[in-house]
Amino acid sequence: MTAQIDAASIDEDVLMSFVFRAVDEVGATLNAALVVLGDKLGYYRALAEGGPLTPSELAERTGTAEPYAREWLNAQAAGAFVRYEPDTGRYALPAEHAIALTDENSPAFLPGLFQIALGTVADAERVVEAARDEAGVGWHEHNSDVHVGCERFFRPSYLAYLVDAWLPAAGVADKLREGASVADIGCGHGSSTILMAEAFPRSTFVGSDYHAASIDVARERAESAGVADRVQFEVTSAQRLGEGAYDVVTTFDALHDMGDPVGAARHVYGALADDGVWMIVEPMAGDRVEDNLTPVGRAYYGFSTLLCTPASLSQEVGLAIGTQAGPAKIREITSAAGFTQFASVAETPFHRVLAVRK
Repeated sequence: MTAQIDAASIDEDVLMSFVFRAVDEVGATLNAALVVLGDKLGYYRALAEGGPLTPSELAERTGTAEPYAREWLNAQAAGAFVRYEPDTGRYALPAEHAIALTDENSPAFLPGLFQIALGTVADAERVVEAARDEAGVGWHEHNSDVHVGCERFFRPSYLAYLVDAWLPAAGVADKLREGASVADIGCGHGSSTILMAEAFPRSTFVGSDYHAASIDVARERAESAGVADRVQFEVTSAQRLGEGAYDVVTTFDALHDMGDPVGAARHVYGALADDGVWMIVEPMAGDRVEDNLTPVGRAYYGFSTLLCTPASLSQEVGLAIGTQAGPAKIREITSAAGFTQFASVAETPFHRVLAVRK
């Protein structure tokens, strides 16, 4: 039955304000594809290196058809990603935007975020079906934009903060310099594992993930980085860690995706040496819904609905704590596993770093 609404009570200004806000949301949805297109076709890089450019100049520099370049530039100008110069008919990419859209080593780099968002939306129909069936959608069931975009989004933050900020804050940098045994659980393409191995050549690392295709990529990248002598990658779950084998365990942006994070935490507890440290990096979140009603929280709640919660529900237990679980929930999980020391030691706009000890 359609809800009965008293037409006389409707404020037309409020209604139309919402309608135009919704139109802006449609533009933002389409822009995810436009950013990925611009990234893949080299439009942003061409503008950063040679702009301001006309559509024909952009098309020539990138070897693409001018009509696509023209309409893409107009859409980017309407969204304030580029600046249109009416007097010259050229389009400019502001320097600050260029960093965010072209510098893959900057923690402000954004195309990976758009790529994982686009890939996630592309698979949304599976989530519709899963919600009706009270089922899940596994990480391995998603398209490559999800896997590649995830790494491209998170790796710049790992590159900027992991070695110089997060590991020292967790109190494990000295262990790693001296030579430690490290397990990196849920390593994906191995970015975090390889960065640590490059920085701490006396330590040995085991990266693990249940997604075989990601482990194949990680092994190739370890060879290319010249760290294969001290890095091993395994297709396995957190439940297969050896007893008392590791001085440090790390989990980057993966604990909330697990079907049984409490079970995983128990296995980490058993795998850690008595003086070991489990460093958990999770998406930035507060403990209350109202803490997370922010632009970052909105994006993470979206990923939680379409990607992370379905991933958890596809596994045994299916606890589904969500991407915005918050530190209190993570503490509850680690305490249930036997850990007694818990601290939030660092944070960025996108991440919170937690250090857990026995």
